Amino acid sequence: MPVSSHLMGVYNRAPVEVERGEGARLYAADGTVYLDCVSGISTNALGHAHPKLVQALKDQAEKLWHVSNIFKIPGQEALADRLCENSFADVVFFTNSGSESVECALKTARKYHSANGQPERIDIYGFDGSFHGRTYGAINAAGNPSYVEGFGPRLPGYSQLVWGDREALEAAFKSPTTAAVIIEPVQGEGGARAIPEEDLRWMREMADANGVLIIFDEVQCGMGRTGKLWAHEWAGMTPDIMAIAKALGGGFPVGACLATVEAAKGMTVGVHGSTFGGNPLAMAVGIAAFDEISKAETLANVNEIAGYLKQQLHGLQQRFPDVIADVRGKGLLIGIKMIPNNREFMGWARDENQLLVAGGGDNCVRLLPPLILTRDDAAEAIARFEKTCEFARGKLAG
Repeated sequence: MPVSSHLMGVYNRAPVEVERGEGARLYAADGTVYLDCVSGISTNALGHAHPKLVQALKDQAEKLWHVSNIFKIPGQEALADRLCENSFADVVFFTNSGSESVECALKTARKYHSANGQPERIDIYGFDGSFHGRTYGAINAAGNPSYVEGFGPRLPGYSQLVWGDREALEAAFKSPTTAAVIIEPVQGEGGARAIPEEDLRWMREMADANGVLIIFDEVQCGMGRTGKLWAHEWAGMTPDIMAIAKALGGGFPVGACLATVEAAKGMTVGVHGSTFGGNPLAMAVGIAAFDEISKAETLANVNEIAGYLKQQLHGLQQRFPDVIADVRGKGLLIGIKMIPNNREFMGWARDENQLLVAGGGDNCVRLLPPLILTRDDAAEAIARFEKTCEFARGKLAG
């Protein structure tokens, strides 16, 4: 069969050929300038071509790119120290992506129970609307039918619960074969749904009472996105294991699986590994990104800009009740549930007003701007979003 491209056709790509980026702007090859509120899907947390990340990359590139994990890599120790000093965790495993971090988290949970002499505890419960990546374990943990169909039998030991069904979750916690529950404190792909803080605290109590581990997937909602370094901090509780990535490298491929020393007790020599995970180049950029994102002024800016955007979006919801059904999310992970088709709205924002927004479940579009977005850029984003709402209203009326 003849093909128009030698790329595997797994992406429904927007008709934009990106040439370069700077801050919150993307510059297309045809000269069009876009205001980027996608940020590589919550990845370019410091915007495009942040000078400190660029410099860290250049400096390390002149020294050493890759060395096997059979040797000590000082950058791993340095970044792991930062992550553990600023979280619940005692130990870290570095990966190349969020999917790999989730995969490590799933293995860590099952190995924990095996190390405790309870190998029958393999069941891992996820939630509807979740997204944990594209590896085989990750798609089974999330259970989205469109991601698991056609790939053979479902993996044993993975089940999904309905979001908010506390009775079913309580039964899962009390099952003698349950290993862990995996959840995003704020869902990304599922439509920017934030788990109520009291529910997270209750989950921690139930997990402790029944010997079950809690895995948080903060690949999208972590690293300052919600206005705290970790999304679960708002609830005043901690997980046993956590997967992070995306913003950790500010756009450079790097992820990590964090755990308490107790939860990681089964992860002994030889049970897991990675060729490229934790390579010197990734660690140099990760350290630079972490140091910038974790600054108090960066997190303060997230809360200020998020408050402004939410206020303005609620105002637009009142003005355009025929276009906007709901505004939700936490920090700069904002979901706007649309009445028109969300994919069409994304296209109108892009093509008519040069505003890039992300899609999401539950017919949402998401605003995921860089954490350093200025007030002026935020006002411009709202103005462009408003014009798109006006355009959408015309389309709906026509």
